[in-house]
Amino acid sequence: MIQAAYRNAMRCAGRAGLAGAFALVAACAVGPDYHRPKVDTAADFKEAGDWKPSEPGDALARGPWWEIYNDPTLNQLEQRIDISNENVKAAAAAFDQARALVSQARAGFWPTVAASLSRQYGEAGAAAHSHITNSAGISGSWNLDVWGEIRRSVESTRASAQGSSAALAAARLSAQAELAKDYFVLRAQDQLQRLLDDTVVAETQSLKIAESRYRFGVAARADVVNAQAQLLSSQAQQVNAKIPRALLEHAIAVLMGQTPAQFSLTPSSMRADVPTVPAGIPSTLLERRPDVAQAERRVAAANAQIGVAAAAYFPRLTLSGSDDYTSSSLSRLFRVSNRVWSIGPALAETLFDGGLRRAQVAGARAAYDVGVDNYRQTVLVGFQQVEDEIVTLRVLEQQAVIEDQAVKAAREAETLTLNQYKSGTVPYSSVITSQTARLSAEQTALSVLSNRLQASVALIEAIGGGWNSSQLPLP
Repeated sequence: MIQAAYRNAMRCAGRAGLAGAFALVAACAVGPDYHRPKVDTAADFKEAGDWKPSEPGDALARGPWWEIYNDPTLNQLEQRIDISNENVKAAAAAFDQARALVSQARAGFWPTVAASLSRQYGEAGAAAHSHITNSAGISGSWNLDVWGEIRRSVESTRASAQGSSAALAAARLSAQAELAKDYFVLRAQDQLQRLLDDTVVAETQSLKIAESRYRFGVAARADVVNAQAQLLSSQAQQVNAKIPRALLEHAIAVLMGQTPAQFSLTPSSMRADVPTVPAGIPSTLLERRPDVAQAERRVAAANAQIGVAAAAYFPRLTLSGSDDYTSSSLSRLFRVSNRVWSIGPALAETLFDGGLRRAQVAGARAAYDVGVDNYRQTVLVGFQQVEDEIVTLRVLEQQAVIEDQAVKAAREAETLTLNQYKSGTVPYSSVITSQTARLSAEQTALSVLSNRLQASVALIEAIGGGWNSSQLPLP
C-alpha cells in the first residue's frame, strides 16, 4: 500500500514539475479515499407485517416529534431540554470543541510568521566594557502540503466534528425521549391515583352496606370485618401510589437541569389514544439515526488518519525565511548595513525509525477496521430496536382491546355481585372477589396503555425522532 502511494505521489510531483513542488496539489494526497462501509439491509422490517399504526401521522416531518401527542404540558417541558439539560449542554460544548479542532487543522495550510524585538545589555573581555545590542526581525516558515498530510488531517477533524454534531443530536433525542417516557408514566400514576381514590370511595360504601346489614341481623360480623380488610388494603395502595409519582417528578426535574425542589407537576388526566408514525423501511434508518451517523463519521475520520500516517513516509518540504537587523544603536537599527536576511526551501526525510511509521500506518488501519465494525454493530442495534418496538406496539394494541373488554366485564360483574349481596343471594366474599377482579383489570388496562405510550416514544426514538443526516454541518 505504501509503495503504491509513493508511486502515485511521484507521478503527481512529476506532472507538477519544479513549480508544483511549492504548490498544494490536492490529487497528491496519500492514503485511501473514503467510501461508506456497506451494510446489508432488508426490504422491510420483519415485525411490521400488515400492521399499521392506529393513528399514523407525518408530524415528524413537520416539526418537533413530541407534538404528535398534542399535550401542551409535554410541549413546554420538551422545549426546555436544549437549554437546561446538562448532558445536552455537555454534548454541545464537545461539538464546539470539535469545530475548534477543525480550525486548528486548517491553520496548517498557512505559513507561520513571527516578529521579534530585543534590547540586551552585556559585558565582554577583561576590561569588562559594557555594550548594548538591539535587534529586530521577522521570520516565517511554511510546511508545504505536497503529500496531503494537512488535507487528510482537516478531513479527519471535519468528520470528527460532524460526528460530534450527530452525538449532540443523539444526546438531545435521548433526553427528549426519556422525558416523554417519564411524563407518560407519571400521568399513568395520576390515573392510578384517581382509580384508587374511586376504589376507596366505593369500598367505603360497601363497608357501610355490610355494617347496615349486620345491624339488621341479615349479615354476619365476618362480612363487616372482610369489608374493613378490603378497604384498608385499597387505602394502603392509595398511599403507596404517591411514591413512584414523586420519583418520576424528581427524574423529570433533573432532565431539565433543575433540582427536584424547584419543580412540580400538577396532576392531570392521561390520554387514551396512542399516536405514532410508521417505521419506514430499514434502508432509511441509516440516514435517520444520529448514533448511526456518528459511528459512520468516526469511520470517515479514521480513514483520513491512514493518509496522515502514510504521509510520514515522504519527505517534508518547508519554505522558511527571515529578515533581521542588529545594531548597538537603536536609532540606526534599520539600516541596510545591519540587515541579514535569508529565504529558501528545506527538504527533510527520515531515513530510519525502527519501524515507527510502519506501525503507525498499521495502527491507523486497525483503528479504521474497529470503526467499521462498530458502525455495522450500531446499525444492527438500530434495526433491533425498531423491530422490538414495532412488535411491542403491535402486540400491546391487540392486548389493549382485550383488556378494555375485561374492564367492562369486571365492572358489570362487580355491580351485579353487589346487588346480589344486597338481596342476600351471595356471601360478601363474592363481593370482595368481584371488587378485586375489577381493580386488577383496570390496573392492567392502565399499565398496557402506559406501556403503549412508552413504546410509541421508543419507536420514534429508534427511527431518529425526525432527524436526518442532511442536518450535519459542514465545518
